[in-house]
Amino acid sequence: MQDYIEKTIDFVKKTLENAESGHDWFHIERVYKTALTINQFEKGDELVVILAALLHDIADPKFNNGDEELGPNLAEKFLISIGVNAETISQVKLIIQHMSFKNSFDGSAFSSKEMHIVQDADRLDAIGAIGIARAFTYGGFKNRVLYDPLIKPVQHTSKETYKNTTAPTINHFYEKLLLLKDSMNTQKGREMALDRHNFMLKFLDQFYMEWEGK
Repeated sequence: MQDYIEKTIDFVKKTLENAESGHDWFHIERVYKTALTINQFEKGDELVVILAALLHDIADPKFNNGDEELGPNLAEKFLISIGVNAETISQVKLIIQHMSFKNSFDGSAFSSKEMHIVQDADRLDAIGAIGIARAFTYGGFKNRVLYDPLIKPVQHTSKETYKNTTAPTINHFYEKLLLLKDSMNTQKGREMALDRHNFMLKFLDQFYMEWEGK
């Protein structure tokens, strides 16, 4: 198993060498470590959890013209090349295909203990102090304004409206980040999410106070 992990880490580092900094190797490493922490309590298939965590953003659709099949297919091709068994590859591919937040609008057709673990780990990296940093990093990457009081957050009801939003970064807190605490699948994920969620609420209070010059 260790040989698979080392080869996968090397592959991911090379593939994401020039990635946007909120979705780079360090994001993958954090999700990997968090998934291992959660798996200590959930007892999922460790190899599936590790490989899915390492490969979940190998070709994020938002950086690849919206192509949602590129990532799963690239992961599958790589895992075949290093000799991982077919059942593990199938599980990893399904997790990558179904775990993203945007896919929750459609209602995922796939669910497993391992997906719940990796999904929670990924969502935890989207909230708290690091989540705030990542939100503004991506907002800057897309040249979005920080905040516009005239543009109100909306409740997205479809994948397409969520994917196509160009709203200010602060709106993203209400349209996704503050919703993640209640979407956690595992008990450990829920426990870890609480402090990070509360940190974001404090940040927003401070942000609005400073915005008003107080």
